[in-house]
Amino acid sequence: MKTSAGILLYKRQKNKLYYFLVHPGGPFWKNKDLGAWSVPKGEVQPDEDPLERALLEFKEETGQTVQGKFTALSPVKQKGGKTVYAWALESDIETTGLHSNTLQMEWPPRSSKMIEIPEVDQWEWFESEKAQKKINPTQAAFITELEELLDKHK
Repeated sequence: MKTSAGILLYKRQKNKLYYFLVHPGGPFWKNKDLGAWSVPKGEVQPDEDPLERALLEFKEETGQTVQGKFTALSPVKQKGGKTVYAWALESDIETTGLHSNTLQMEWPPRSSKMIEIPEVDQWEWFESEKAQKKINPTQAAFITELEELLDKHK
């Protein structure tokens, strides 16, 4: 079964939490919004460290590196069966000037035509309540868990 790893970046402003989410690129995701956003993440290879993969994917999907004290969150299993691991990091990045790597995909499906698309086409900070609506419904558990952890450490 496939496994992915990602980084849930968050920041605090005026007693509110904000989350950095990415929107997948390409024609399939073009008009999808609620439930389509994600933590920057990517597939973990069998002999690979998941946190290292998460950091590499963050760089590939934003052009930026992040570092600091990472908090491991409980993995979630998405509808399609993929397990996603995530680490929370309190940090801030400016969304202007971010850029994503590109990939080749067949479009339309089964057409044998290949197009190049950005892996991510949008980056945005969302206040907690809005982030819960924008993010893939299964990944919303990362936000809930992090907020519970932060409440315990107040």
